[in-house]
Amino acid sequence: MTLRDEIFEQPERLASLLASQRDAVHEIARVIQAQGVQYVFLAARGTSDNAGRYANYLWGAQNGLPIALATPSLFTYYQHPPRLKGALVVGISQSGKSPDIVSVLSEGRRQGCLTLAITNAPDSPLAQAADLHLDIQAGPERAVAATKTYSAELMALAMLSAALADSHTLWEELARVPDWAEQALRLDDELARMAQRYRYMRQCVVLGRGYNYATAFEWALKLKELTYTIAEPYSSADFLHGPIAMIEAGFPVMAVAPRGAVYASMLEVLTRLHGEQGAELVIISDAAEALALAQSPVPLPPEVPEWLSPLISILPAQLFTFHLTQVKGLDTERPRSITKVTETH
Repeated sequence: MTLRDEIFEQPERLASLLASQRDAVHEIARVIQAQGVQYVFLAARGTSDNAGRYANYLWGAQNGLPIALATPSLFTYYQHPPRLKGALVVGISQSGKSPDIVSVLSEGRRQGCLTLAITNAPDSPLAQAADLHLDIQAGPERAVAATKTYSAELMALAMLSAALADSHTLWEELARVPDWAEQALRLDDELARMAQRYRYMRQCVVLGRGYNYATAFEWALKLKELTYTIAEPYSSADFLHGPIAMIEAGFPVMAVAPRGAVYASMLEVLTRLHGEQGAELVIISDAAEALALAQSPVPLPPEVPEWLSPLISILPAQLFTFHLTQVKGLDTERPRSITKVTETH
C-alpha cells in the first residue's frame, strides 16, 4: 500500500465510517448531552492537531461548544494542569500512543470530566484512558505522511457535530461526502501536470480561513513533510497583519477558498496578491471568480457546503503534494527524519 493508494482509498473509507459508526456516534452524543458539558478541552499533535482546528470551528459554529486547545506540556513537564470542571476532554490521535495526549485524558478523568478518544487504534493507550472511544476505522496506514486517517478524523468530528445538532439535513449532506471525494480525486492527472511548474519551489505561504484554516495548516504540513518546502500557513486575516509584506512577484501562495461565510474576505486578499503583488497563486475553490486569479486553478466539486469543504479540499492538496514530491525526485513513502508514530511527552 503506497501513499497514492491511501489517498485514493479515502472515498471508500469515508463511506464505510459513515455507515458503520453512525449508531456509535449517536450514543456518544447522547452521553455528552446528558453530562451537561459546558466546553471542550481538546488535545492533539501534528496532523490530528489540524483536525482539532476543524473541530474548533465546526463544534463552535454548529453546536455552540467553545473549544480550548490543550497545551500538553502543562500536564507532563510542568505538572500543573488547568482546572477542567465542566469540560468534555477530547484526545485525537491516529495511533493513540502519544504519552502527552494520554496524560491530558488521564487528568481529565481524575478531575471527574467526561473523556473521549478519537483514534484509529481501539486497543491503544489513549482509547483505554477514555470513557468514550470513537474508532475512525481508516484501516492500516503504512505511508509515513497521514492522509486517510486525517480525512477520517474530520468525518468523525463532522458526524458527531450532526448527532449533537440532531439534524437530518446535516446527515443528508454528510452522505454525499464520499461522492464529492471521488470527484475531487479525478483531478489527479491535472495536478500531476500542475506540480511540474513548482519543481524548484523552496518556500511558500498557505492561506485559509474559517473551516479551512485547518486545511491550510494540513496542506502546509504535508508540503514540509514530503517536499521539504518551507510552507507557512496563515489565516488570511492574520496574513494581512504583517506577513503579506514578504510577498513579491512570483512568490508562491497556496490558498483554499471555497464559497461560504469567509469567501468574500479570502477573495479580497487573493485579488490583492494577484493584482498588486504579482504572487504565483495555486487556488483550490468552487468559485470561478477565485479560480480565474490563479496561475494554477484547482476546481472543487460544486454544492459542497462550507462546513464539509475541509473533507474535500484537502484531497487535491494531498495529490498536489504527492506529485510535487515525485517531481522533486524525493521519496513519497519514507520522508527523511520522521517516523509513522511520534511519541511526544
